[in-house]
Amino acid sequence: MKKRRLALGIAVGWLLMVGSPAFAHHGVGEYDAEHPIVLKGTVTEFAWQNPHVEIDLDVKDDNGNVEHWICLAASPSAMAKFGWNRDSVKPGDQVFVGLRPSKNGAHTGAFIKVTLANGEVVGGSRQQPGQDHSQ
Repeated sequence: MKKRRLALGIAVGWLLMVGSPAFAHHGVGEYDAEHPIVLKGTVTEFAWQNPHVEIDLDVKDDNGNVEHWICLAASPSAMAKFGWNRDSVKPGDQVFVGLRPSKNGAHTGAFIKVTLANGEVVGGSRQQPGQDHSQ
């Protein structure tokens, strides 16, 4: 009986240790897929890193004030499948970023598509059907 209880305790402890990173990771539910936005701004940093590729962007609001946005994507290996690489964008690039904004109002979101100022779409098609982020 004691061995069974000990084995059960070890199994539960192991499951909690192994399963906790999955619970700690956020999902796409924190982003508003129903109301995507387009940001026009200047890339301040492009981080080709795990767990998410990240584009930091300075965007001017309607009053001319600069807002700093953090735009997240999938992992580098997943993004590479869409034609992205560590040189896809660089600081100073003027871009249009279509993204699903954070539901909590923070200046962060999951990006859908990135278009350079010259109209070139970066990487492959991450665009949702029917959306044009080039304007």
